[in-house]
Amino acid sequence: MAVIAYDEYKQKLLALEPTLAELEKALAVDDARQELRQLQKETEQDGFWNDVQHSQKVSRLMKQLENKVKKYDRLMSDWQDALTLCEMAQEEDDDSLVPDVTAAYDTLEKEIGDRRLAALLTGEYDANNAILTFHAGAGGTEAMDWASMLYRMYTRWAERHGFSYQILDYEDGDPAGIKSATILIEGDNAYGYLRSENGVHRLVRVSPFDANARRQTSFAALEVMPEMADDSEIEIRPEDIEMQVYRSSGAGGQHINKTSSAVRLIHIPTGVVVNCQTERSQFQNRDNCMKMLRARLAELKAQQHAEKVSDIKGVQMKIEWGSQIRSYVFMPYTLAKDTRTGFENGNIQAVMDGDLDGFINAYLTAAANGELKK
Repeated sequence: MAVIAYDEYKQKLLALEPTLAELEKALAVDDARQELRQLQKETEQDGFWNDVQHSQKVSRLMKQLENKVKKYDRLMSDWQDALTLCEMAQEEDDDSLVPDVTAAYDTLEKEIGDRRLAALLTGEYDANNAILTFHAGAGGTEAMDWASMLYRMYTRWAERHGFSYQILDYEDGDPAGIKSATILIEGDNAYGYLRSENGVHRLVRVSPFDANARRQTSFAALEVMPEMADDSEIEIRPEDIEMQVYRSSGAGGQHINKTSSAVRLIHIPTGVVVNCQTERSQFQNRDNCMKMLRARLAELKAQQHAEKVSDIKGVQMKIEWGSQIRSYVFMPYTLAKDTRTGFENGNIQAVMDGDLDGFINAYLTAAANGELKK
């Protein structure tokens, strides 16, 4: 029986070879290797590090290219190792290696799926970190609780993928949940994966805050923006910014509430407003605000196909019925369904624990094929 199993897996592994070749082409791995060599030569030239902004830009690009090449090379190495293990087990007719061969093949399939997904990330900012901002919609405590549930869902997603996250702003709800929060998720292609999550999310459940246990519908909005480097093309003129300071509210100890350390920045041409109150220092909060402002303007610029920041017009997301991208139903049945792709998952608890890859994969695939529903 073992010989038959090994022969089947060997044929499966050999059948993956054309797929791996197609992936190499789709990911433009050869081009990445060539560009990496050219950039490496550039860094070795005299005076390269004197231009700090340019050298930082080149360093970031090199890191992205290196990650792409390393991940594909690791995929090829894993395929070769799995094939070698299978052939060795087949020759020795060793039943005990069947679980190892099976596990190696399953892992390889998942890695190929991940690389296929990465091949769809061709946007200008897809390789960047992502800045996520959560807003509770109308509905009081129920909506603020829903916003906090979404916050937890995306931080769990980040942890599942080995990404880190940093809180940039956080405003508690009253008496529960959050009014708004902003986090930075750091990891390869974080924005590319998460840009599909931008929009209004709808919840249907029996509210734990309703004494009559009635079913309620709540809305919360998520903005997803790419983190932009200080030397990016998103130039923000000092005269276009109005800065306001105020006392922080909520948790944070005595100092955070006694001093005017919280910062609000208003981008006058577009009306975009960003806040930060999580840091003890006004200067740190301002830096975080600038990071959020630059990211939001980059996202608006991309959405409006504007050539420069001055062409961007302010927009306001409507957090209401009919504008949602996804519905999460807890009662009378359990289902999370994306309105744009039709993808759904009946295991609502897994979804709320960060199992979002199915939704993300469906969106990126549909977008690549021009099949997204309006």
